[in-house]
Amino acid sequence: MSSSNPNKGTLTDDDRATYAWQLDVPGFGEAGQEKLRNCKALVSRVGGLGGPLAFSLAAAGVGKLILAHAGDLKPSDLNRQILMTREALGSSRATCATETLHRFKPEIEIVSVAENIAESNVAEMVASADIVFSCAPLFEERLLMNRECVRQNKPLIDSAMFNLEGQVTVVVPGKTACLACLYPEIPPHWKRRFPVIGAVSALVANIGAMEGIKHIAQFGQSNVGHMLLVDTSSMRIDRITLKRRSDCAVCGAESLS
Repeated sequence: MSSSNPNKGTLTDDDRATYAWQLDVPGFGEAGQEKLRNCKALVSRVGGLGGPLAFSLAAAGVGKLILAHAGDLKPSDLNRQILMTREALGSSRATCATETLHRFKPEIEIVSVAENIAESNVAEMVASADIVFSCAPLFEERLLMNRECVRQNKPLIDSAMFNLEGQVTVVVPGKTACLACLYPEIPPHWKRRFPVIGAVSALVANIGAMEGIKHIAQFGQSNVGHMLLVDTSSMRIDRITLKRRSDCAVCGAESLS
């Protein structure tokens, strides 16, 4: 499912009216807004993390969103998946997310994919985007997107949370550590279901969205090469410098030679 935005390129008068306050952000301006307008962003998935993140990207003016999420909406999704509606229970989450975003911003271009990222589609999905936002709960998907972003030289914003904690990592292939440097193997005993309060996932999502917006528009202080750790039980945020591993199976020297 997709819709087309015919107004790619420079800003219109409607854009200037919509983003009037945003254009005043120091270092951003019309040049930054045009970069967002012409950007294609892949978001996988659009649940508790990816939903608020996609909404913030749309609100900021990203021109095209590619949304990947399989499965139908369940009652247990509704405490955190803000793009969903109770009326959509039992129907496609990808379709519901798209409809919500179109109600908010009819002109945005959206490609809706009712699939999760897998080996069969990851290369095509990453190739269709300028930047990738990983919001998947499973390490298999996150590491798959990481691998493909390194292969295709695409920036990756990886956002994750568990219970009252979250983390956001900015990966730029060839310049920073990748996700596989941190997680050479999938952590044992990781479960698909975990504790989550919607406010926590939305907070982490918006940190991830802001890191992506800064990277796209090239303004503000970059956190490239760092992990931001958020503990909402104490409202503490730590910034950790990440080191690239020369023996990493994905981005190490031998793997890229």
